[in-house]
Amino acid sequence: MPIRTAVPPRVLTVAGSDSGGGAGIQADLKTMLALGVHGMSVLTAVTAQNSLGVQGAWELPVEAVRAQYRSVVDDIGVQAVKTGMLASAALVETVAELLAGTDAPVVVDPVGVSKHGDALLAAEALDSVRTKLLPVATVATPNLDEVAQLTGVQVTGEEEMRRAAEEILAFGPRWALIKGGHLPGEAVDLLTDGSAEHWLRAPRYDNRHTHGTGCTLASAIASHLALGQDVPTAVEGAKAYVTGAIRAGFPLGGGIGPVDHGWRTRPAG
Repeated sequence: MPIRTAVPPRVLTVAGSDSGGGAGIQADLKTMLALGVHGMSVLTAVTAQNSLGVQGAWELPVEAVRAQYRSVVDDIGVQAVKTGMLASAALVETVAELLAGTDAPVVVDPVGVSKHGDALLAAEALDSVRTKLLPVATVATPNLDEVAQLTGVQVTGEEEMRRAAEEILAFGPRWALIKGGHLPGEAVDLLTDGSAEHWLRAPRYDNRHTHGTGCTLASAIASHLALGQDVPTAVEGAKAYVTGAIRAGFPLGGGIGPVDHGWRTRPAG
């Protein structure tokens, strides 16, 4: 077998670890592998986590996060960066500073709570997300709970998604992707830069095993951006990938199982 010499696009995730393997950097790296890019990671926090919830979380020191980031970016380089769980105001501000000095698109998943409702971001860090992190984002991908945390907007229908997007864009990201997966009916998301609107719709599958959807979607967007796609095309492709992963989600443990990051490699049936 010939030795591969071409280097795939490189994508960096800056996020927490999910010991159950369904979300966090584990989901990010699985997604990146599935989409044909080289995934790298900066670990911000360690969680004790399974299908039932988060039993504990420990953030890493600022200097450890900065050292990981510089180690990867200065030597290997990146074509896109994705952020997830950042835990504290100090880590949010540190990561925002690092991103501001990196010439690559940034996908910010403003993780606030887990699928089970466990807090993954200190309340006092919300202002740092608004004023430091979102301004350096190419795409921000809040779900409706995160929209409410950051803006106070309670979204109950599609028209309110427009208002939510306006509020998120006011913090400075180039694009906002408002994820409407918590609304009834089909799974609808709104992507906008304040002028163009892209409504993305997908069927809702009767599958409660959806742990890791937000991490997976943001990582898929970053992967497609690293492959050279523009933002609307990258988001559309990421939506298709995560929809298939949700459809193939499987039970694990006694609670909410993960999506299947490798669904495209499984035999049909």
